[in-house]
Amino acid sequence: MAYWNTRGLRGSVLEETINTTNEKYRELKLAMVQKIPTPIKPITIDKTKGVITLAYFDQKSTVDYIGVAQGTPICFDAKETTKEALPLANIHLHQIEFMEDFQNQGGEAFLIVYFKKYDRYFLFTLEEIKKYYNIAVNGGRKSIPYVAFNTDYEIFIEGGLYLNYLKPLAKYIQDKDV
Repeated sequence: MAYWNTRGLRGSVLEETINTTNEKYRELKLAMVQKIPTPIKPITIDKTKGVITLAYFDQKSTVDYIGVAQGTPICFDAKETTKEALPLANIHLHQIEFMEDFQNQGGEAFLIVYFKKYDRYFLFTLEEIKKYYNIAVNGGRKSIPYVAFNTDYEIFIEGGLYLNYLKPLAKYIQDKDV
């Protein structure tokens, strides 16, 4: 059984940036993407502060975000790392299976990855996730190295506020169709 505590808020800056981006996309009528909450069961509540201090995850999560962008169904998970590689332990098999099922239904599934060390963001495709996951399962490296992230799918902050992931997504879709 997985438990949640303050460590569960790792990645919240990235998620806040994505949430701001999704609000901007909605205002501009470019996309409708929502954060999917992970169901938790509270164990301990600090009644003086009105906050949950200990809880466990009620069920496995799928991905962080799901929606539609300019007619294309999308789902993605947000990951960040302080290291020079993204640990595959941060990507769970049930998430990969959900993304595969989603993509098999005609959607696009990917990760948005933030490398704090380099202050760079990337869209990382399901095909690449599966490639590195299979390498790990067969005894290879257990992380995705920074150099594996394609600069064609780098995501830039625009307007000082939002992470424009629709640009690299459009490039990926275009590359896939060629």
